[in-house]
Amino acid sequence: MKAFMDKDFILETETAQHLYHDYAAKMPLIDYHCHISPKEIYEDRRFNNLVEVWLGGKNPDGSYFGDHYKWRLMRSNGVPEDYVTGDKPAYDRYIKFVEALEMAIGNPMVHWCNLELKFFFGYDKPLTLENAKDCWDFVNDKLQNDPELTVRGMMKKANVYMVGTTDDPVDSLEWHEKIAADKSFGIRVCPSFRPDKAINIHKAGFTDYIAKLAASVGKDTLSSADEVIDALLTRLDFFAKLGCRASDHGLDTIPCRVGTKEEVNTAFAKAMAGEKLTTDEIEKYQTAILLALGKAYHKRGIVMQLHYSCKRNPNARAFRVMGADTGYDIVAQNACGGDIADLLSLFEETGELPKTVLYSLNPNDNELLGSLIGAFQSDEIPGKIQHGSAWWFNDTKSGMEAQIKSLANLGILGNFIGMLTDSRSFLSYPRHEYFRRILCNIVGSWVENGEYPNDEKALRKIIEGVSFGNAKRYFGI
Repeated sequence: MKAFMDKDFILETETAQHLYHDYAAKMPLIDYHCHISPKEIYEDRRFNNLVEVWLGGKNPDGSYFGDHYKWRLMRSNGVPEDYVTGDKPAYDRYIKFVEALEMAIGNPMVHWCNLELKFFFGYDKPLTLENAKDCWDFVNDKLQNDPELTVRGMMKKANVYMVGTTDDPVDSLEWHEKIAADKSFGIRVCPSFRPDKAINIHKAGFTDYIAKLAASVGKDTLSSADEVIDALLTRLDFFAKLGCRASDHGLDTIPCRVGTKEEVNTAFAKAMAGEKLTTDEIEKYQTAILLALGKAYHKRGIVMQLHYSCKRNPNARAFRVMGADTGYDIVAQNACGGDIADLLSLFEETGELPKTVLYSLNPNDNELLGSLIGAFQSDEIPGKIQHGSAWWFNDTKSGMEAQIKSLANLGILGNFIGMLTDSRSFLSYPRHEYFRRILCNIVGSWVENGEYPNDEKALRKIIEGVSFGNAKRYFGI
């Protein structure tokens, strides 16, 4: 029997162990898509206990912060919400989480949590109810007293080279400006442009958001879709000045329905008047915004990330009580692969297709995306169009294996830009280690099975590239 999560965890062959320990593990880390707080980076926050950094809670404005994965795990174990996101004592919440974790055999959370405890704090016992108190005391002492376990210290310890936060176009980016001016901190913290609220014309809060967008560019109002686009491009230029390397679009489905300027502006006017829009009107407006932004990304060298196939807030009661982004979203089924291809084709027609990363929350889309990216590659850069890493509900061991193998089967795995955390926690960087171990195990098995040559130079190039170098080149860092 193998020991639990020893140094060769997941690495089943000698080749896999060699590739991970000698190459992958030594690479810096580019976390090009995450949701961590630039304010907490600048202020170099120190957490008081493990619950603060793992479970979070409620903000003063009533919104919630913390790790959705952990919240869902606790709810699945029947834990009352007061312990999940509420104001129960921190230690009691922690114990409820450990109780859930102990039951979660097969869930990557078991691996992630133990990797985090071992990597950041040197706690090398499996986290169980039996040693929960010992772990709590050990880790909290480190959090409170170890000078290297502030937010910045954690990032340096994880060998982070760059992070791309997720930022709304109306954000002042004041914390990014302050980080950029602080020469004592060598890690790049780049804003990422997330204009979903300006694109989701059919969702609640659209008119209020347009007012905020107008104010961000010094206007009282925006009277047309054309003015919305102009405002977004103004804000994009501001983001670019502060080092923006990527945009991010989280849409239910990716549309491609081209309308006339008059049709698009009419749809915008109806939305601003509070009138209900047809699917045709919604998609013509969304397509117009996406086309304008995609061309702007291409011109500025900014990567376009498209996330889709999520059904958000299916639990109406939970949404009423807690609002959005509280751990209740699910995988959706959308037949929009043809629309994505049509959208990319429109960019290609004018020579304005940006570097693009495509993510579907539905794993059934792996082969679709693997074939789609091959239709739009160019000599601009190897792997210009990417099948993004296993995302959200797919970043399990089996999900990562499926995405890696699908990409390898249908494209060039060696050009892949690798893993991201998509996380709200500063302890999540070992997810990159998890991915790298899985990658090396797959490649190692192919070599030892005689499916790929035991070519040291080529293997090193592939592993170091997917772990770090490809993302560095792709995002122009």
